[in-house]
Amino acid sequence: MDNDRAEGSMKNVKGRIKEGLGKALGDTKMEAEGKMDKAEGKIQNTVGGIKDSLRKDR
Repeated sequence: MDNDRAEGSMKNVKGRIKEGLGKALGDTKMEAEGKMDKAEGKIQNTVGGIKDSLRKDR
């Protein structure tokens, strides 16, 4: 598994937690940061998946 996939998954989890805390506390800035972290994590995870598939094709 590519390192990008692991890091992306961790960012996604971190973003979910941050977004949930932001909603619970009424902190819109924290909630927005959580959404950004989630999006960044999903992108990084996708990039890692592409790298994995390219390695398998060789």
